[in-house]
Amino acid sequence: MIKAADQWTDYEILDISDGQKLERWADHILIRPDPLIVFSTCIDEKLWASANARYIRSSDGGGRWEYYKKLPDRWTVSYRELSFYISPTNFKHTGLFPEQAVNWDHFQETIIASDRTLDILNLFAYTGGATLACAKAGARVCHVDAAKGMVAWAKENAALSGLTDKPVRYIVDDCLKFVKREQRRGNKYDGIIMDPPSFGRGPGGEVWKAENDLYPFVLETVKLLSEDARFFHINSYTTGFSPVVLEDMLKLTLQKNKFGGSISCGELVLPVSKSELYLPCGIFARWQRI
Repeated sequence: MIKAADQWTDYEILDISDGQKLERWADHILIRPDPLIVFSTCIDEKLWASANARYIRSSDGGGRWEYYKKLPDRWTVSYRELSFYISPTNFKHTGLFPEQAVNWDHFQETIIASDRTLDILNLFAYTGGATLACAKAGARVCHVDAAKGMVAWAKENAALSGLTDKPVRYIVDDCLKFVKREQRRGNKYDGIIMDPPSFGRGPGGEVWKAENDLYPFVLETVKLLSEDARFFHINSYTTGFSPVVLEDMLKLTLQKNKFGGSISCGELVLPVSKSELYLPCGIFARWQRI
């Protein structure tokens, strides 16, 4: 299943070529590397020359931004009724993964279609794209991330989107420790979203490696689903994982526990403007109650 996030007006991929993508974020244009761009397709050299900045990878890891034109420290983009601050970081990212918009739409459709207010848990929640989408649709949301700066950014995005009055709990914590505490408290959720990193460290120095830790984490997190839960969603950007790997995890943890419903998986892509090309951006698997 291919899911294309093709409803943006403030974001687009203008071109892809030679391991680089040319992106428009509102009125600003960035060039960032992408290992999946293995061909040369340059449409317009003048278009590439219009970039404000380019991220240059370092041979010893990491990288830096090279600026060609004036660029603010941060600016805003909007998707439907949600708004986000964009800021180029030292790790190539901008604070938003636009391909996730197709998932935000799905979460909102599920929440709006429900006959009651749903409680949603968003783990590894980053700057809050899914959190804001769920809150906007009327859910109560628990937003958890180990990075204090990312949680602060999520709160700023909520204010920017006019959602500060929505029932959202923002928590800085190691996600596994939080899940274990929620188990002891007896708390349950009607929808669970997780977007775990390939590798990471918690606030106490805890090491996370998706290859070793994702499946045990899913096993624990499934225990927080309510009896009338509506969905369980996993995103992944881990190299070497396929959507089927995530789908199998859900089959083993959810169908085995007789939750019923259906399981699907697929790939998230972004369209390349003025072409028939799509850039692969990540994978997902989702359990949904029918």
